[in-house]
Amino acid sequence: MRKLVIVSVAVLMAGAALADEQVINLKKAPGVDKVEGNCGACHSLAYIPMNSPYLKPAQWSAEVDKMIKVMGAPIDAADAQAIKDYLAKNYGG
Repeated sequence: MRKLVIVSVAVLMAGAALADEQVINLKKAPGVDKVEGNCGACHSLAYIPMNSPYLKPAQWSAEVDKMIKVMGAPIDAADAQAIKDYLAKNYGG
């Protein structure tokens, strides 16, 4: 019985944590699917609009390269270019 109570509390707490997660709606444009699928697999998409006032197209390109080369993001060359283009055109400060 005690185990059931502990599991029930854990499930309720997890549900509450998920309910607090903010839904990020990126601009609908070519490449958004690549961004959501690749970038959103590892971190929150909130970083994109949050950083958009500060990052120019070349800086977004450098960020994508860093995610691949330094952080090990498994993004192929075609998707990386689509992501860079999307970020530059839609969030390029």
